[in-house]
Amino acid sequence: MTPPPLDALLLYRLSRLMAVTGRMVTRLCEGRFGITRREWRMLVTLAGLGELSSSQLAAHAELDRARTSKAVGSLVAKALVSRVALASDRRQVTLRLTERGRALYDELFPLVSAINAELAAALATAEAERFDTALQRLQARAERMAEAAVLPKADRGRRGERRTAKD
Repeated sequence: MTPPPLDALLLYRLSRLMAVTGRMVTRLCEGRFGITRREWRMLVTLAGLGELSSSQLAAHAELDRARTSKAVGSLVAKALVSRVALASDRRQVTLRLTERGRALYDELFPLVSAINAELAAALATAEAERFDTALQRLQARAERMAEAAVLPKADRGRRGERRTAKD
C-alpha cells in the first residue's frame, strides 16, 4: 500500500503555512525589534493577560517552562519585562510588561496583525467565518486528544534511537 502524499497531512500543511508566515514575523521581531519570536509570544501574552507567573506565562503561551525561564531572563535584561515580588510572599514573583515592553508591543502588534490580515484576505468573508469555526473545532479536538494521549516521553539522551519493548 502506498502511503498518502505528505501534502495530504493537515499538520504538515499547517506547519508549512506557519513556516512561511512565521519567517516574516521572525524577521520583524529579530531584524527590527531585537527580540526572538518566542520573546514576542511572551510579550503578546503578557500584554493580553496582564501580570502572570512564569509558569502561567509558559502555560498560556504553550511554551516549555525551561525555555520560558531563559526567555524571561532575556526580556528582563532588555528592560521589556519586570519581575514583581508578591507582597504576600516575596519569594514568588509575577511578570509584567515595562513601559518599554508596552511601547514595543504597541509598535509591533499592528505589523503582525497586518501580516495576518493580508493572509486572511485570501478568504471571502463567509469562508473566513467557516475557517474560524473549523479552527475552533480543531483546537478543541487537539486539546481533548492531548489530554487522552498516552505517548512515550522524549528521551533526547538516546540521540534518535528507538525504544524497544525490552527498554
